[in-house]
Amino acid sequence: MPLVTTAKMFEDAYKGHYAVGAFNVNNMEIIQGIVQGAQKLNAPLILQVSKGARAYANHTYLVKLVEAAIETSGLPIALHLDHGPDFETCKSCIDGGFSSVMIDGSHLPYEENVALTRKVVEYAHAHGVVVEGELGRLAGIEDDVKVSDEDSSYTRPEEVYDFVTRTGVDSLAIAIGTSHGAFKFKPGQDPKIRIDILEEVEKQLPGFPIVLHGASSVIPEFVDIINQYGGKMDNAIGIPESELRKAAEHAVCKINIDSDLRLAMTAAVRKYLAENPSHFDPRQYLAPAREAIQGMVEHKILNVLGCANKA
Repeated sequence: MPLVTTAKMFEDAYKGHYAVGAFNVNNMEIIQGIVQGAQKLNAPLILQVSKGARAYANHTYLVKLVEAAIETSGLPIALHLDHGPDFETCKSCIDGGFSSVMIDGSHLPYEENVALTRKVVEYAHAHGVVVEGELGRLAGIEDDVKVSDEDSSYTRPEEVYDFVTRTGVDSLAIAIGTSHGAFKFKPGQDPKIRIDILEEVEKQLPGFPIVLHGASSVIPEFVDIINQYGGKMDNAIGIPESELRKAAEHAVCKINIDSDLRLAMTAAVRKYLAENPSHFDPRQYLAPAREAIQGMVEHKILNVLGCANKA
């Protein structure tokens, strides 16, 4: 089975009131853990790669690892560029075998965002690749994406129809209260997703797939383990999973998950090395890390995404 695009995934997700997980990948163990979790629950899957991941692991290595995942799992898997910063990066991924790309022009003035996104769409569609655009800016930090609270902004529902119509994008990431990274909010804050904005976007774009970035929940179990073994994450706060599930029952068809994977993996590695200080074989500490990622993915599929048995 070859790579698939997200078009059919999102069509089914919208009709079924669930979302597909888009999990960021950086190496073999992360990919294996994600795929094993999705395979166990027969869930469709988006594996996504950031600019930073491509720089770290090399484009070709990542593509070949994803091809191996498809061959061994039999799942429908899309390979997606997360937060493409410019046309050249998107073009490189399209030419290099990705089935989906995101062009993030959200930092640009509106008309420049439209023009850049349209340029990527024209090239991608000519090569059978789908495109995700973005309106509104999420606060937080993820790889090269760094947005302060002051510079963040909610998506304006009155712009979405014009943006989608003029650009031709296949899905749209919006800002409705999520935030990148583990340190998303200040202690005492009550993170909430602006379902009112989502509902208004739905009215403007009936049937159109919406994407949520910055949707990790920063599960306390893993934060506690990291803190127990030398970490300092006392102020890590995420989005409640009940809020994310609510969004998935609306127009949100893709939910990005990155920080929760990193936390699960890091917690497992820290715990193993603390309990086995004489061990130095990477296979010994990466095996429980892979298992932690698999468990996290299964948890997200069952409790947030609702896409079990939808592959």
